[in-house]
Amino acid sequence: MVVHDSVYRPADLPAFVAVEGRDLIGLVTYEPGPASWHVLSLDSLVSGQGVGSALLNCVEDAARAAGCPRIELVTTNDNVDALRFYQRCGYRIDSIDPGAVDRARRTKPSIPLIGIHGIPIRDEFSMVKDLVT
Repeated sequence: MVVHDSVYRPADLPAFVAVEGRDLIGLVTYEPGPASWHVLSLDSLVSGQGVGSALLNCVEDAARAAGCPRIELVTTNDNVDALRFYQRCGYRIDSIDPGAVDRARRTKPSIPLIGIHGIPIRDEFSMVKDLVT
């Protein structure tokens, strides 16, 4: 995984999983830090059942318990469903990095050119949520 020009191996990251019976139905990976925790991936294998929200809440709760005041995450410009979801969960767009995915393809050429809804994948949207008010 390439995020903000950095390479991550999801198998090496801390994670929370969601299971139903013996089936894996969701996974979130993250990177803890003193000033903010970074959600690096969020995957739900079932739609509309609250799995993604529950996993995101797990990371937020763990960050709060560790005294961390902020969560950051990145999604791509084509992922309008994720942009909508994260905003409903209280995240706000903090910045846009034009061409970030184009740069990431130099490291990981398998990143597709066209993404969700036929939108070219080019940019990273950084989103944040402050955990203390």
